[in-house]
Amino acid sequence: MLGVFAQFENEQRRERQLEGIAKEESVYKSRKQSYDHEHVRQLKAEGLGVAEIMRQIKISKTHIYRILTVQ
Repeated sequence: MLGVFAQFENEQRRERQLEGIAKEESVYKSRKQSYDHEHVRQLKAEGLGVAEIMRQIKISKTHIYRILTVQ
């Protein structure tokens, strides 16, 4: 009997979550990128190292590696 109530509660919770997610997606807008990912990839393709790209674009090493690894 308790399993029936647990299943019902899980279904109710899931419905509320889906409603919240749908509501949030319509409102949330991510901010614009402060740098161009393609420009970073182009500089790397030209043979520049990560340190030089950091100096030119003024972004962190972590961001550069994220850009280069996510294609």
